[in-house]
Amino acid sequence: MQSYLKLIKFDNLLLIALAQLCIKYGLFEPFNIAITLNGLGIALLIFATVCIAAAGNIIIQIYNQEGATAKGLLQGKITEKTANRLFIIFNVIGVLIGFYLSNLIGKSGFAALFIITSGIFYIYASYLKEIIILKNVIPALLIALSLIVVGIFDLLPAITEKNRESQTVIFSIILDYSVFAFMIVLLREIVKDGLHIDRDHRLGIKTIPMALGKERTTKLVGILTIVPIAMVIYYIYTYLFSNSTAVIMVLLLLIAPLLYFMIKSFSAESDKQLTRLSLLLKIILIIASISLLFYQFILL
Repeated sequence: MQSYLKLIKFDNLLLIALAQLCIKYGLFEPFNIAITLNGLGIALLIFATVCIAAAGNIIIQIYNQEGATAKGLLQGKITEKTANRLFIIFNVIGVLIGFYLSNLIGKSGFAALFIITSGIFYIYASYLKEIIILKNVIPALLIALSLIVVGIFDLLPAITEKNRESQTVIFSIILDYSVFAFMIVLLREIVKDGLHIDRDHRLGIKTIPMALGKERTTKLVGILTIVPIAMVIYYIYTYLFSNSTAVIMVLLLLIAPLLYFMIKSFSAESDKQLTRLSLLLKIILIIASISLLFYQFILL
């Protein structure tokens, strides 16, 4: 069982589900925003998203194993045939639920999001991951989309002339978090490439660490960290400046870890240090997701 959980990257799937739940019950419910999906509907949306993401993780693992010396995925614990079957099963489940939800809310065209995302995962694994920069950008975009999809399915169909302003404000918060998640995942993907530089070299995959070297890449990551830091500071100034408690919490829980990450990235060299940096970024994503639950205490 542990091998299968590792194959689908279960911890990352939990993070996606957590973020979607926090959007639903941290932003929508407390503010009495007009919504389309009930509890069962949001559960199905999360399950569909997780299934598509799991299928994507599987196909990436399959293509990453090509040319490797180990027989089968995860050192022979799962055969490629089994992995391909799981890839198909998860995709079919995700797309079918997407069709059901799209018809349920009267927006049948929304089902295309699941089909397109599934296709992007496959194209990414088979081709796009070999293109430098795109290898890092595509996963970050897909994570951002997993947050936006909650707004697309739950908010957009419920928009009327009377509630357009309030719906737009909430949707803009989702977009802000999606952009932040994009930047953090982008940084994490670059850091992970530094960890997998030997494997990528063996498979002929061009990555930023292979092009710049590990030392220059970690410095680039440190410089890029300025972007999410600037985003959070702007967010504090624009929305939270009048609430001193909120400002202190954001400074301690987001700005401080990001600054620590930036400082450490400039001197990171070993795989152990890169692993810690990757873990820190995941923790930052978790904190950012949970922060959505506190908007009701800040804005109400």
